[in-house]
Amino acid sequence: MSVRTERANAIRALAMDAVQAANSGHPGAPMGLADVAEVLWHDVLRHNPNDPQWPDRDRFVLSNGHASMLLYSLLHLTGYDVSIDDLRNFRQLHSKTAGHPEYGECPGIETTTGPLGQGLANAVGFALAEQRLAATFNREGFPVVDHRTWVVVGDGCLMEGISHEAASLAGTLGLGKLVCLYDDNGISIDGEVAAWFTEDVAARFEAYGWRVIRDVDGHDEDAVSAALASVLDQEAKPTLVCCRTIIGFGAPNKQGTASAHGAALGETEIAEARRILNWGHAPFEIPQHVYEAWDCRERGESLQAQWQTLFAAYQESYPELAAELRRRCAGELPENWHSELRRVAQDAQDALVPLETRKSSQRCLGAIASALPELFGGSADLTGSNGTRWDGADESSYLSYGVREFGMSAITNGIALHGGFRPFSGTFLVFMEYARNAVRLAALMRLPNIFVYTHDSVALGEDGPTHQPIEQLTNLRTTPGLSTWRPCDTVESAVAWESAIAEKSRPSALIFTRQKTATQPRDAATMALIARGGYVLVAESGELEAIVVATGSEVELAVAAAAEEAAIGRGIRVVSMPCVEQFLRQDATYQESVLPRSVRARVAVEAAHPDYWYRFVGLDGAVVGISRFGLSAPGEEAMAELGMSVANVRVAIQKVLES
Repeated sequence: MSVRTERANAIRALAMDAVQAANSGHPGAPMGLADVAEVLWHDVLRHNPNDPQWPDRDRFVLSNGHASMLLYSLLHLTGYDVSIDDLRNFRQLHSKTAGHPEYGECPGIETTTGPLGQGLANAVGFALAEQRLAATFNREGFPVVDHRTWVVVGDGCLMEGISHEAASLAGTLGLGKLVCLYDDNGISIDGEVAAWFTEDVAARFEAYGWRVIRDVDGHDEDAVSAALASVLDQEAKPTLVCCRTIIGFGAPNKQGTASAHGAALGETEIAEARRILNWGHAPFEIPQHVYEAWDCRERGESLQAQWQTLFAAYQESYPELAAELRRRCAGELPENWHSELRRVAQDAQDALVPLETRKSSQRCLGAIASALPELFGGSADLTGSNGTRWDGADESSYLSYGVREFGMSAITNGIALHGGFRPFSGTFLVFMEYARNAVRLAALMRLPNIFVYTHDSVALGEDGPTHQPIEQLTNLRTTPGLSTWRPCDTVESAVAWESAIAEKSRPSALIFTRQKTATQPRDAATMALIARGGYVLVAESGELEAIVVATGSEVELAVAAAAEEAAIGRGIRVVSMPCVEQFLRQDATYQESVLPRSVRARVAVEAAHPDYWYRFVGLDGAVVGISRFGLSAPGEEAMAELGMSVANVRVAIQKVLES
């Protein structure tokens, strides 16, 4: 048995053993990909197991994340802090080797994968970040940003629609440092994919503008080596390497079939596979000479040392650029980065001029960009409508993603994971549904990604119910770890942007209007409370009788209704709550000061599905919301027809006071 084959068989054995011990998992893909992975990880991949965060490392993404034992085996064998006991505990409670790779849980995991196709889109984001950082920071003789992104995909990834969105854009952008290894084994859960997946994948990627290397025997180490060597010789286009493999390679009765895909092979089959592979070792036993043959720590240290020598010389020649690159890669914000943003807020507070909050957001972006060069934004073919492009934005800081909401959102996750940029993206709120799972993964990974959503209610008007969001705000607010801001004016918009940029461990959804909203009068003390997510905007006159909670454009309705009730002697408090999640993170004393439990007469007002708000108003309270789909009409008429009016807010106030 050659050294290469023995290294590959170590992967196969660990995959079989871990899945069998867990009685759960996917052994087939790791066994089929073992030869390809051996060449890549041992010979080609630029990585350092002793420093998984080395900035100029190659990135590796396993898009078909169910094949996680491939990645865990590679990390263990090459020298990362992933022990044999970690592999024994595969898929067990609190293990770092979860069922699918989870970012932040295990060293060497670049992104959470599992929902198929998103890893490919993340990889496009990695490669895009590398391309733009290199264009900004590299100088002749100093390629300090110079790494590749390698992504493994299976048939399932390429069936998912997001793969089309991401791969198409990658070809258009000429992401030459992106390499996709296609595990072409022809099998998915339901069996042979030829019954439902007959397209010419290679031709498809060639049409996208990719370089394609066809028909590589994934079990011929020399053929794989030659293919990967040729990849290193060109950088004009992204590359697809089509690797023909046999799922479950080595398992005599199950290889090449769906039965090797998603279940333990069984003790008898594993014993036969060990015999066929000439692997005579006990479960989870790796001979010392195999560990030594796999160990990549010395090579990784050498590669990183070479880069550090290069960077030291770069730092001497270009000290300001070097300092800026280090700052951006560390995720540190410049001192006083928010000063212009706060000036936008103060100017708006002084002027009290009505403005669409999408345009408020655009003003905020201009102020942020003046101090934050790592700001990188884009829109899914709605740049003008979203207000996502600011004066002075160019290709180094802005990208038109085309009509690719899902791809855009997952790509920006990849940009955030890569480092060096603070990404945001824009589309209509209702089209968040197209991108929903990428937003969920951003929250799961605790990425400080920013999702800008405009046209936030039926007030957008004539486009009608297909474009008018109803349930989307509830969807976002019930996503763990996501902060959803729906500001009522420019002042709250500036606070929302400042909060989102300052975040280090959670994504933000910023929700903006198409229609103008009034700037609410506030003193300095009240302005300072906006960052707490919910605050008393209008205090009651005299005894507090009822509280009205509102967000976004409906704050105007709440304020007007409270004023009319106050005119007849009622003590009505208006609470603006631009970010529920931020409010709930405040201490109990502050929350009580805003929403005292003794006051049960409460009304919530929002032009969206009402159910979420009962957690704040209680079953005895009232919600002025919309529990049906919208209708095509001018925005003001649609709002009135669906009950979003001052009169209805007053009716709700009177109802809770009388109950």
